[in-house]
Amino acid sequence: MAEEPEDGVAEAPHFHGHRDRLRERFREAGAQALADYELLELVLFRAVPRRDVKPLAKALVDRFGSFAEAVAAPPALLAEIPGVKQAIITELKLVEAAAQRLAKGQVKRRPALSSWSAVLDYCRTSMAFQDREQVRVLFLDKRNQLITDEVLNTGTVDHAPVYPREVVKRALELSATAIILAHNHPSGDPTPSRADIDMTRKIIDVAKPLGIEVHDHIIVGKEGHASLKGLKLI
Repeated sequence: MAEEPEDGVAEAPHFHGHRDRLRERFREAGAQALADYELLELVLFRAVPRRDVKPLAKALVDRFGSFAEAVAAPPALLAEIPGVKQAIITELKLVEAAAQRLAKGQVKRRPALSSWSAVLDYCRTSMAFQDREQVRVLFLDKRNQLITDEVLNTGTVDHAPVYPREVVKRALELSATAIILAHNHPSGDPTPSRADIDMTRKIIDVAKPLGIEVHDHIIVGKEGHASLKGLKLI
């Protein structure tokens, strides 16, 4: 998977010293001691073993805004950055997948309502930096533990259609007794729209007579999250 330098020139010796110092700082002080571009450098070291990657790491942060946004950026947009080849995209997508898998593991271990921060973390990790609206449903059993979560629809930058009967039908197929709805706002602002509120209430109306509870509808964005239940909108 390692990528050869485009110009075929090996790194100067001081680059190796820089890499060693950065790794040592990470080992001793953890990720919180590193800037976003430095954490990206550590990821890029694996894909580009013989070239200074600091300029590329800084370019990624400049383009996308943060470590998280760079890792979650669509491959097509990553490929627009000079110097970003397939090996680098693969490494970034691997980090994104690992983060999502870890966050989901935290949700699956405990009842959702008693580990609400883990649920929020998982929704943000999975969706906050997507460039299109995505509707995800967490299906829960009678102990409020996660059966599975599924992306029911992916739409445009500001709309993803949701059909209440399809949501409830899937819950019945999985023998779920409760659900948590989640979707993202690619604009970054998680403020619920009128359509978000109306759609959630329609799902509640269809689900309730069938014994399926809608615990909440979480909206996530780069600027944070919003809970319709917390806002007393449902």
